[in-house]
Amino acid sequence: MDVGHTNGWRLDDVVPAGEIIAAIDAAMPLIAVPATYPGEVANRWVYRDGTGEGGVIASVTQPFCRDCTRARLTADGQLYTCLFAAAGHDLRAPLRAGATETELMHTIREVWEQRSDRYSELRSLATTRPLPVITLDPNRVEMSRIGG
Repeated sequence: MDVGHTNGWRLDDVVPAGEIIAAIDAAMPLIAVPATYPGEVANRWVYRDGTGEGGVIASVTQPFCRDCTRARLTADGQLYTCLFAAAGHDLRAPLRAGATETELMHTIREVWEQRSDRYSELRSLATTRPLPVITLDPNRVEMSRIGG
C-alpha cells in the first residue's frame, strides 16, 4: 500500500484488483461475498468448490475513503483518521490534563466528524486523469508508526 514515503511504492508496480481477481477466478472460480459490516475494506470471494475464501483490499484501484470507519492510535497518543494522513490529533495532552472519559469521547467524535481524509480518492484522480492537477502531501505517516 502507498503508506508513508520510505517504502519505494510506485503506481507502475500496482496490479489492479480486477486483474488479480480475474487471474484467481480463471484458475479457481470465485463467487463474490457481501460485506459483513459497514466499512469493511476487503472485497471478499469464496471459491465455488467451497474450499476457502480470500479478499483483496484495493485502496489504489478502488478507493473506499467515504466508507472508511477505521482510526489508529499511536503509542504516543496521536489519533490518525487515515492510513495516509500527514498528521495526527493529540489525545495525550487532554489525557494528561485529566480529561474525563466523556470529554475524551467528545474530542474523538469531533475529530472524526471533521475529518476530510480522501487520499486514495485524490491519488486515483491524480494518476488516472490529466486534469485536475492534485498535489498530494509527500510527508504521510509511516505504516510502522501507526501499527501496520
